[in-house]
Amino acid sequence: MKSEKNRERNAECGMEDDIRNAERGARSVPMGTWGSIGRNLAVTILVFAGASFLASCSKGKQPPPRTVPVVAEAAEQKDVPLQIKAIGNVEAYNTVSIKSQVNGEISEVFFREGQDVKQGRMLFRIDPRPFAAALRQAESALARDRAQARNAQEENKRYEALSAKGFVSRQEYDRARTNADALEAVVQADEAAVENARVQLEYTAIMSPIDGRTGAIAVQKGNVVKANDATLVTINQITPVYVTFSVPEQDLANIKRYQASGELHVDASLPQAARPVAGRLTFIDNKVNTQTGTILLKATFPNLDHTLWPGQFVEVVLTLTTEKGRVVVASPAVQTGQQGQFVFVVKDDGTVELRPVTVARTVDRWVVIEKGLQAGETVVTDGQLRLVPGTKVEIKNEQAKQDPATDAQSTQRSGPATTGEKK
Repeated sequence: MKSEKNRERNAECGMEDDIRNAERGARSVPMGTWGSIGRNLAVTILVFAGASFLASCSKGKQPPPRTVPVVAEAAEQKDVPLQIKAIGNVEAYNTVSIKSQVNGEISEVFFREGQDVKQGRMLFRIDPRPFAAALRQAESALARDRAQARNAQEENKRYEALSAKGFVSRQEYDRARTNADALEAVVQADEAAVENARVQLEYTAIMSPIDGRTGAIAVQKGNVVKANDATLVTINQITPVYVTFSVPEQDLANIKRYQASGELHVDASLPQAARPVAGRLTFIDNKVNTQTGTILLKATFPNLDHTLWPGQFVEVVLTLTTEKGRVVVASPAVQTGQQGQFVFVVKDDGTVELRPVTVARTVDRWVVIEKGLQAGETVVTDGQLRLVPGTKVEIKNEQAKQDPATDAQSTQRSGPATTGEKK
């Protein structure tokens, strides 16, 4: 079979060897016969004639167009959520730095580091003995001054009666009344001193003001602390918890519009988590950051299982609404060229058409098509690199499913058309 093809080629191009021999013969002619100018002219003519003939001989019958195997999917009509994605930071719902309100030595610690505590739980005790003694001293002074005040009141009554009868002067009566009033004021000061001493004694028992989780103990038992000086421990309330994130100011109008219609849902995802945590939008800052052009938002999450932890970075998805009946295709179907984004549409005759499309946004693995494509049309999702308009294709979806590694490599070559959320 091979020899027959060779004979056919020799028959079609029989003069090829003759042209080459003539060229060699022309080059071998002596200078004296034609001269240098004649020989060069002959060689040039033969070379051009041979090249043209060889080119015509090399053109055989063109092979029929080959069929390119591709993976394709139909464009679908789906209800697509309108979402805004951002990176958020988890913050404690409430944070309290525990400090001593009195001077003294820490005599006892009633919790372990990292322990959950309830509001009112005893955390530390400052040595109460000096404060108990001060309270007793204040109470004694109060008792003494109360006795003196009662005596002064009695004297004032007697002087009042005698002054009315003229047995004592008005000046003596005024002195007795002033002394009684002064001792009454002393009693009131003593009562305040007793109350202050009692409060100071209560401050020796340091309680948790909130429900939360304790951090590391900064000052251990036996250390002497000063009032409002060092932080003994920090308590974070993490049930519920905040997630703060910023969005471009261009999205503020939509956020306010959809929030007026109802509560907006927020999902927070961790890299290791199997599913996102659900929360709700609870705060919009009262100003736009002029340096970044963004606005700060806060979402509140119940966080009953303590999935979210203060300080973590999470992926936040704010869902504004759900759009009905949008045309979507798989992300690998959309390609980017010099004229913009496009897809290869498989026509009824098995050939492909290059169709420009307008992309609205990307949601998960789907691209929402604004215009240029109808639901039900079949688009190529893998194998676009071998296609041009008019190429005949064969859809090999079943084979692609059996060979996911090949499909993944091809997807990496073509790549998705968009990565942003909005266009």
